[in-house]
Amino acid sequence: MASHRRPKQPSRTRVTVLTTAAAAAVALSSQAANAAPSEKPSKDEVKAKVDKLYEEAEQATEKYNGAKEKQEKLQKEISTLQDNVARGQEELNGLRDGLGSMASAQYRSGGIDPSLQLFLSADPDNYLDKASTLDQLSGQQVEALKKIQVKQRDLAQQRSEASEKLKDLSATRTELGKKKKQVQGKLSSAQKLLNTLTAQEKAALQEEEQRSNRASERQVLTGGKTTPASGRAGAAFAAAQGKIGTPYVYGATGPSSFDCSGLTSWAYAQAGVGIPRTSQAQANYGTRISSMSDLQVGDLVFFFSDLHHVGLYAGNGQVLHAPRTGTNVRYESMGTIGGPFMFGVRV
Repeated sequence: MASHRRPKQPSRTRVTVLTTAAAAAVALSSQAANAAPSEKPSKDEVKAKVDKLYEEAEQATEKYNGAKEKQEKLQKEISTLQDNVARGQEELNGLRDGLGSMASAQYRSGGIDPSLQLFLSADPDNYLDKASTLDQLSGQQVEALKKIQVKQRDLAQQRSEASEKLKDLSATRTELGKKKKQVQGKLSSAQKLLNTLTAQEKAALQEEEQRSNRASERQVLTGGKTTPASGRAGAAFAAAQGKIGTPYVYGATGPSSFDCSGLTSWAYAQAGVGIPRTSQAQANYGTRISSMSDLQVGDLVFFFSDLHHVGLYAGNGQVLHAPRTGTNVRYESMGTIGGPFMFGVRV
């Protein structure tokens, strides 16, 4: 006979534990829902974070500029090589046509030289030495063969070089894309932070920056004695002064927008001096000046240990530069750049 048992009822202790756990979970949820929200960062805290992001963006910008410059250089070199190969192939075809004409003339006069026939049906490389030892070729034919061999070797070398540069170009384009994403990511993060500020806070930051700019300009115009700019440095500085108020745009080299090294390279170009594109490369172009007291107006001045920022010395402890995204070309105290002055360079 089947046994019929009543289902086992949960013990009072178990019910109590479960009830207590549920009550605790509800209490925790209620506490989380009613917890005070985290404090909104202050205007100055936001500015500090944004400035840091802008500095990182500028670091990435100079690397982007270097990759872009390398890409442009490779494209020019590849174009030159490809043009040389095309012209060389035309010359080679002409030399072969000339050798073929010799063969035709021999055939019409009673038969083609076996050695020449062999050459026309195969690659002539390494053939000339063998054929000449048999004394089977005329002097004219030997000269034509030599020219063809030299041209073939030149073309093979140029094609190999072009192939390697094309690989390098592909890798450089990939690197360029990565650097561009890095810059854009930093700028996007900075903009999100700025968007957390109220209109009043944004206006206050702008007023602080404008007040600092006015103070720097007064210092340039009325400050202590500074060695005036002269020659090409003076011309470069004057060109940069004419761009005060022009917006900063990463990767830009003027004339309607600039990044830091874009401004300095453009300014010196207006003075008839070609200097490298990136700040790191510009740091090695000229006579290095370690002491700030020895700087002259128009000298290049470099900041941060990795030299990712450059401007033009404006005198009296001021720099004329393109600072960062969201700003324009302006004067600024060298003590407020955000990174230490490393050295100057007199171009």
